[in-house]
Amino acid sequence: MRRLTAALTASAVLVVGYAALDAADRVPGLLTTRPLPPPPPTETPGTRTLPLVPQPSLSTSVRMPLGPLAGERAAPSAAGMRTALADVLDLPALADSALVVRDGQSGEVLFDRGGDELRIPASTTKLLAAAAVGQVFAPDETLTTVVRQGEAADEIVLVAGGDSLLAPGAGDPDSVAGRAGLADLADQVAAALADSGIERVTLSVDESHAPGPNHAPTWGESFHGLGIVGTVAMLGLSSERAAANDPAPIDPVGSAAEALAALLEERGVSVSAVERDSPAAGPGDRPDETATATGTPAPSPRVLGSVESAPVRDQLALALTDSDNTLTEILARQAAFRDGAGTDFDEVGAWIVEQVAALGVDTDGATLADASGLSRENRVTAELLTEVLVLGYDGRHPVLRTALEGMPIAGLSGTLADRFITDREAPEPAAGRARAKTGTLTGANSLAGSVVDDDGRLLVFAGLVAGAPTEDARDALDRFVAALADCGCR
Repeated sequence: MRRLTAALTASAVLVVGYAALDAADRVPGLLTTRPLPPPPPTETPGTRTLPLVPQPSLSTSVRMPLGPLAGERAAPSAAGMRTALADVLDLPALADSALVVRDGQSGEVLFDRGGDELRIPASTTKLLAAAAVGQVFAPDETLTTVVRQGEAADEIVLVAGGDSLLAPGAGDPDSVAGRAGLADLADQVAAALADSGIERVTLSVDESHAPGPNHAPTWGESFHGLGIVGTVAMLGLSSERAAANDPAPIDPVGSAAEALAALLEERGVSVSAVERDSPAAGPGDRPDETATATGTPAPSPRVLGSVESAPVRDQLALALTDSDNTLTEILARQAAFRDGAGTDFDEVGAWIVEQVAALGVDTDGATLADASGLSRENRVTAELLTEVLVLGYDGRHPVLRTALEGMPIAGLSGTLADRFITDREAPEPAAGRARAKTGTLTGANSLAGSVVDDDGRLLVFAGLVAGAPTEDARDALDRFVAALADCGCR
């Protein structure tokens, strides 16, 4: 029953995706306005509710984008799935591929070709990272950036608390990137210093939270310069995120500290120097934890200001939508650190596999050298990816569920915005109905996610393709998903 309820929720969410395309005149439909989005489902496992999504009325020229929500009688069959995929499986680009399809409501495997083969997952690795991070952070947990008193009254310390999405100005309560604002932090600190009559300070930075290397040894040397990934650090500005051909600063922590110093200067506080302070810390240590020689806790330093990030679950969703390699690595490292694991990239990768296995998923043979999927040394199976997807939709893992709801929508958002819409007048069946995580490395392409078929049944899928040119592989995977959307497969 839980799987059915979660699947109905996913179906309704995909209706919203199609409606958004319709309202933007990107697919045939009846909507001509942009209504407010429906309220989100609840986050209580087992009692999830459906948003109210009005269905368009029937038309003689345009069929319903989604059929009635499916029940058990609409369950697909393995035989029906083989028939639906027959033509797609002969595509040359899929000659060396692993493909798995499951019923999203029952978890039953409907199609499996090479699903147990270990392959390079590319960026679909982020699905496993999201599952692991979701075991450590509570659903509404945020990351705190603090400025505290130093050892002397005129010394202040900026404590890097893991938020790499700080707004350079005021925070925006409606945003994920930029929820916490550096200007808001500066306002608090300036006011606290004024109350103490302090006008001149030295600013240092405490980077003891989740320390680790900045770049993985298995990444390409050009990745940073191309904007594929930024420096993995526990503090940064939302305005300095890495993007294609727009690299992030080499030192995001120093950049944020200099920005805070400038904001304090604007508020009448003279900052004589910005110093780096990176005391060693073991796994699980917090930067503000101190103790006396007798082992009793020392008094906590005075907090001069603090700001809270968006919930980690929303940051994970953003990481999946944008395929943000840096953000994924930052969140995974913090989760591993908090859980007492090592923070080198391969240590975090091993920790992710352990966390996924703890969910009851078969991870036999899986190895990860990073959390984002940039490493060509990563190996997972298509079966593993679909098992994690089924878990994410069953309602028992709210952080993972929110992350999956952040996967790009076919033809509409993120890395799928320009896929499944080759003809704007006649979009492919999966447009607006599929959510999936893409993965692209030279010679290794992947796609894993969910789609609602013509019977309203939720299907989850994973495809890992080797050897084919990127464009051919993407086209073949898109046709694979379109075939799933276009069938009842009973």
